[in-house]
Formats: sequence, structure tokens, C-alpha cells
Amino acid sequence: MRQIVLDTETTGIDPKQGHRIIEIGCVELVDRKLTHNHYHQYIHPEREVEQEAIDVHGITNEFLEDKPKFIEIAEDFLEFIKGAELIIHNAPFDIGFINHEFGLLNRNLGSVTDYCSVIDTLALAREKHPGQKNNLDALCKRYFVDNSARELHGALLDSEILADVYLLMTGGQTSLGLSASGQEESGNVQGGSSIRRLPSTRTPTPVLFATQSEMSLHEQTLDSVAKSSGDSVIWRSLDKA
Repeated sequence: MRQIVLDTETTGIDPKQGHRIIEIGCVELVDRKLTHNHYHQYIHPEREVEQEAIDVHGITNEFLEDKPKFIEIAEDFLEFIKGAELIIHNAPFDIGFINHEFGLLNRNLGSVTDYCSVIDTLALAREKHPGQKNNLDALCKRYFVDNSARELHGALLDSEILADVYLLMTGGQTSLGLSASGQEESGNVQGGSSIRRLPSTRTPTPVLFATQSEMSLHEQTLDSVAKSSGDSVIWRSLDKA
């Protein structure tokens, strides 16, 4: 089974207000194992990035000046995700933006769900952990996934982290991590993401057996209880059982 863990960064929060995608990051899972196959692209949004968004992901308008437009990368991106099951945290947000970009192309591409099925890990986490924080940072803490490199949001890094979280949240997987030497078109891949497991501090619980003198004192106590009650004591019947 082929799954694609996907994340995007954008110029703002609402495509209906004209906001666009500026980064797409995807990592591939096959049979619940991370492969070295991935997709990562920065995109010129043909508009300004809002300062509030820059504060979240750190991607500036100057950085995006020489990046390709979505129309230039759409075919390769669609080819990468086509036929896969997409794993996305807060899927309606990312799917809404991708569908908006498809619509701007005037190519009758339709919707992402025409090509892929989708798992929303935010909905999954809310079902498993109701009433708790279920953003990606909270899930990393809950499942002991190392996200120390995540000072700012980034589509590729967040996809790698989400892959670790998803595998643990849905049954576990210990052989994780992309090759740190992998490269992609627009820069170095931020690889090497893996699960950081906390060392166990538990020690075996000691089993202590009564000594012969302690057993003799125990029997004397039972004799005294039986004499004062005029009946047998329940502990001896339990010992025989």
C-alpha cells in the first residue's frame, strides 16, 4: 500500500481570500515503511506572503522570488500523489488549498479526492485522545517523537514528523527515518527524522519469600487465633487451596 504524508505552507489561512501555496512537502510510505522517495517544492505564489504567515514558517517574499509558479510544478506534483492514500494533519486546510490551485489552472483537474483517498490525522487524534491537545507538537510529546528541529513550520520536516506520529498512533513502526543524504530540486532535504524513545527506568519488582523462622512465627500466630476463636482459621484453608 502506497501512502503519501503531505503538508503545505501558504501565504495566509484562507484560499477564498486569494491566498496561495508556497511550499509542498511529501514523504512516501510503502507498506507502512518510509522509503527514500519524497517530493519537496517551494512555489512562487504570485502575491505577497502575509507577515503573520512568515512568522509561522519563516518563508519570505524575497526567498520565493525565483521559485517556479504552481502551474509549472502541477503536473509533477499530481503525478507523485496520484493513486496514493494521503495522510494530512488537518486535511481540509491543505486539500482546500490544493483544490484552489487546481481550479486556477483551468485544466479541469477536479479535486484531490478524484485521485487520492485522504486520512485526516487531526480527526484521528481527536477520536483517540478526546479533550486533549492534538496539534503536531502535542502529538510528538505524547508519542515521544523528536521534533527538536522544528523551530518553525516547514512542509517537508512536518511531513517527516507526521509520518512518525501516524505510524505510532496507528499501530507502531520502529524502522523509521529518511536518508539524510537525499536531495531535492529546490534545496537540501531535511532528513534523518526518527522516533526518539525514552530509556526505560523501571527495575524488576523483587520477589521476597518468607524465611523458615518467619513461617514458624506465622504458624504460632495462627494457633493463637484458632485457640481464642475456638475454630479453624481461614488462612490455613487458603494455604491448602
